[in-house]
Amino acid sequence: MHIFLNGQLVPEDRAVVSVFDRAFLYGDGLFETMRIFNAKPFRWRQHIDRLKRGAQFLNIRLPFSDEALLGFVRELIIRNQMFDSLLRVTLSRGVGIRGYSPKGANQPTLVMSLHPAPALDLQKPPEWRLVTSSFRLPANEPIAQYKTCNKLPQILARAQADEADADEALLLNNDGTLVVEGSSSNLFWIEQGIVCTSPLPSGILPGVTRAVVVEISLALGRDTRETSVTLEQLYRADGIFLSTSSAGIAESVSLDGLVLNRAPFLSELWVAYWNLVRSEIQ
Repeated sequence: MHIFLNGQLVPEDRAVVSVFDRAFLYGDGLFETMRIFNAKPFRWRQHIDRLKRGAQFLNIRLPFSDEALLGFVRELIIRNQMFDSLLRVTLSRGVGIRGYSPKGANQPTLVMSLHPAPALDLQKPPEWRLVTSSFRLPANEPIAQYKTCNKLPQILARAQADEADADEALLLNNDGTLVVEGSSSNLFWIEQGIVCTSPLPSGILPGVTRAVVVEISLALGRDTRETSVTLEQLYRADGIFLSTSSAGIAESVSLDGLVLNRAPFLSELWVAYWNLVRSEIQ
């Protein structure tokens, strides 16, 4: 396996970063994960634009142009012969002085790596069992708009899902009343035929696949709405599903051990999602 590290493709055992790198010390950096289909990153522009917005917000210099990065991605895919995979892009502020101050960290670290993609049945979405996490996400948090390298609430929530033998954990907001999103996914539910999702101010990440789902739903003639939801409302929803770059769309079959309603619309949405993917990666 070869890794992209600061402008070079190097063998995995030589892809090393300083122990003083601020992403390692403080989570001072950003990342993006995107699906590679047919040697092409799906929705590359949206992912890179979000990375650039995050870099501007954190005041981290992105050391390569968009065009150069895409060229490196193509080289990485060919070198590793991983034409259907997951791409992880990590941008760190780099090495600076000791302590929280970012002074002196003027040489960012950029790493890109490829990983096996989850196996999917193209006839139907994966079926996930969900649990509710005890960890909370703050509303109206500007940092939530970006994929920072510090994701401890999400990591701990996912650990709770693992302990419960579940596929994903849902996190509530800081007062514990509204469900916000999954540990690595955006939340959708269907209510009276309307495709609903949590609003951005609730503290969610504006997911790229989330935007794709809204786009497809509208194209299929479905009303969509950003609104808040409680656990009790989710238990009674006409259907629940999650969006994520790795799996696309995952249908929720249970939540906290309760069997959920299943919405026929998800089959139509799944087909439309893959039709869109195929049209963009030819």
